[in-house]
Amino acid sequence: MKKLINNLLFLSLFIVALSFTSCQEEFEEIGGDDQETLVAGSTTAKLIENTSTNDGSFDNIVDGASCFAVNFPYTVEVGGIQITIDSKEDLHLIEEIFDEFDDDEDILDFLFPITITLGDFTEIVIESTEQLRELAAECREGGDDDDIECIDFVYPLTLFTFDVNEQQTGTVTVNSDKELRRFFAGLGENDLISIDYPVTLKKYDGSEIVVDSNAELAMALETAKDECDEDDDNDFNDDDFDEERFDFCLTECPWLVREVVRDDVDQTDQYLEYLMTFSEDGSVTVKDREGNVLNGEWSVRFTDRGPLLTLAFDTLVDFNLEWLVYEVGDHKIKLSAEGGNKIIMKQLCEDDDDGDSNPDTLREILKECEWIIKKVENQGEEIDRLLGFEFKFMADGVVTLSDGITTSEGTWEVGLNDENIPSLLISIGAEGAVSFDWPLRDLDNARLKFEVEEVDYELVLQRVCDDNAGDEDVAEIRNIMLGGLWNVASLMDEGMDETADYAGMDFGFSMFHQVEVSVNDDPIAAGLWRVIRNKDNELKFYLNLGDDDTFGDLTEAWYIGEVTSDRIELIYEDENINSKTLVFEKKV
Repeated sequence: MKKLINNLLFLSLFIVALSFTSCQEEFEEIGGDDQETLVAGSTTAKLIENTSTNDGSFDNIVDGASCFAVNFPYTVEVGGIQITIDSKEDLHLIEEIFDEFDDDEDILDFLFPITITLGDFTEIVIESTEQLRELAAECREGGDDDDIECIDFVYPLTLFTFDVNEQQTGTVTVNSDKELRRFFAGLGENDLISIDYPVTLKKYDGSEIVVDSNAELAMALETAKDECDEDDDNDFNDDDFDEERFDFCLTECPWLVREVVRDDVDQTDQYLEYLMTFSEDGSVTVKDREGNVLNGEWSVRFTDRGPLLTLAFDTLVDFNLEWLVYEVGDHKIKLSAEGGNKIIMKQLCEDDDDGDSNPDTLREILKECEWIIKKVENQGEEIDRLLGFEFKFMADGVVTLSDGITTSEGTWEVGLNDENIPSLLISIGAEGAVSFDWPLRDLDNARLKFEVEEVDYELVLQRVCDDNAGDEDVAEIRNIMLGGLWNVASLMDEGMDETADYAGMDFGFSMFHQVEVSVNDDPIAAGLWRVIRNKDNELKFYLNLGDDDTFGDLTEAWYIGEVTSDRIELIYEDENINSKTLVFEKKV
């Protein structure tokens, strides 16, 4: 077999060499200095152009087209979240957000206008989704574009131009793909050029080669065309499977069933948290929630569409299909088949599941008491209007979010995300800021922190049981605040005295955590207040009057300093050591 492969390799190289021998008329020597010219419309010139073409495949996740790229920066909305994309690294954030949600409807919307750059580095302003789709449709399907990505020129390069009499007319130095491509774009089909050799080329694996002639350059570029996977297909999330890697990933650890849809009917409730284990011998076992074990077989074949996984069980008929593997890796596998069929599973390895990170632990803690929002951050911006709102997580999967008067209702569940981290999935249609798959980062019985650092998403919850009804200090402070109108006697913000901003305003604290601000008995603002004891046994005063210019400085989770029957001092200090002091005094 080894001898056969060597013979085939020799034959292929011989054919390539022969093809370039037959094309030697493309290269012509000028004068006696061994300087070769190149016809601008030749095959070799086309290889040079294709190697210097702008690669548009790196951002297929946003535009679905390999023949152009979207210019940075731009803003997209994905999963209800707006993200500004400033670099190639930011594109990973989009895939991470797609992977937070267990469905294949990965919808992304641009905030137009945007600018795109074509393969020849021409820029076009795009004003709408329809215009973008029309251009994307003109790209070649299946990733069969012309650009050569597996090898690059090492710049600078020096090129010479010639007139029809083969006399040198100029010298051009290019320092980038863009300059090289623009140089060729300005040439006529029959113009003559030459290249100052030697030329260094850098291959996809980081190695470099040096060529000393047009023929060597042409052979190096032609050979490199198929040396690597350019990943030009528009299915950015296919992970470029190979059989060995796929089999290892499938059999490495058991898989937990998260979603099953068969013939457009959602069967998730029936199969949720079934555990599927694949063995290298082609057998597969499924353990149901009662511990019963069901046996079957699996096999896989690879096609241009991707791996096709066949499952065959005697009893689990909803799993018996040949499934297209839409995505595999990062602890998740997604299977789909025509006719509205889908299975989504998450990988569960033994060393990923320890006591405090068990989803059951998080699920039980959430149901025990109410949870107050201490912080919500979306893409680095704090959502102050939700400070102090109360979550109630019910056993039937219903969640409510309330400010004491108005209540929104939605659903919640706990499961493992792609990193096998317990995550809280909240869906409240009326409140998109908290509707997210929140990975747990810090857990104790009184405080929960959920965070996605890559996109600056954070949710911090403080546990409050029975509204701290049994805490005498909390009850006393609440009674004091309910005992009349209050005025801002002092607000010092980072050393700045802002007390005068609230002159003439009366603050009335009432039942159901409501606060109203009035001037001469005319209401001008309303919000939420709470007095609670936190996990560190500290008394906190939550005040939420929104985030506008007037009341934004008052909206904080304050520490309670001193309290008397007619005066309360509140202190705020954040992680950046920004400090504020707020004093309310009872109106006389």
